Amino acid sequence: MAGSGAWSDTMDATQEIQKICDQMKPEVEKETGKNYREFKAVKYRFQVVAGSNYVIKVNVGGEDHIHLSLFQELPCNGGKVVVRGVQLNKTKEDPLIPFP
Repeated sequence: MAGSGAWSDTMDATQEIQKICDQMKPEVEKETGKNYREFKAVKYRFQVVAGSNYVIKVNVGGEDHIHLSLFQELPCNGGKVVVRGVQLNKTKEDPLIPFP
């Protein structure tokens, strides 16, 4: 487990991470101007701050992947998730590097 402020290693996506991606899909589609038939979380990293930062690799069909940068508030602050950024045209092999 990563200490406060440090990014975790890259891990396989969990059901919880997929749930967050499903929740954020409409916003990501709005931001990218694309509609994704597939939207499957593959890998992720996280950072514990006053909430949690996530960078998530999502398969959006075939070999096409995107990286999402998300922030989730602490549950006591509502637990809301916001999209901080999206990187398009990623591959399965591209490393997950935190970005704003």
